[in-house]
Amino acid sequence: MTNELDQRIGARIRLERETRGWSLTELAERSSVSRAMIFKIERGESSPTANLLAKLSGAFGLSMSALMARAELGQGRLLRKAEQPLWTDPDSGYLRRHVSPRSDLPLDLVQVVLPAHTEVPMPAAAYAFMRQLIWVLEGELVFVEGELRHEMREGDCLELGPPMNCIFKNESGVDCKYAVVVLSLS
Repeated sequence: MTNELDQRIGARIRLERETRGWSLTELAERSSVSRAMIFKIERGESSPTANLLAKLSGAFGLSMSALMARAELGQGRLLRKAEQPLWTDPDSGYLRRHVSPRSDLPLDLVQVVLPAHTEVPMPAAAYAFMRQLIWVLEGELVFVEGELRHEMREGDCLELGPPMNCIFKNESGVDCKYAVVVLSLS
């Protein structure tokens, strides 16, 4: 069963695809996501995973944050906590809160809660056209960037390197909360 946000995400993906004049087949080829899955997401019949959203946003030349913001947010300079969109990855339970208001700034601020003993892989395409910082607010996070393994604790902040396949891991027994600051370069 999908929710209203999943419906808006699906509609946004369809709009991004149609704006570019792409067929479902072309988006499938560019994103390495099956045509059938894209069709189900666009129709709001399936909840996309974080990994799948990263692949689709990368195909569009957008950050996952930018794609989600286009689906989630209204206009305005103030985004109160009660109005900040929440999205849960159906595979991992990863909880994403979009904190920053929609604006002309090329910056997004996202808070993530990664459940204990969970990992979320992200393809390199998710990091094209942007720079990112990860700041651990509570708990411990292991961030694997290609062959590099960064073990981070509360207060640690990491600037991501060049785009490559990554994995966010919580190897501990408690949830990890971290902030992601995304600076768009495009």
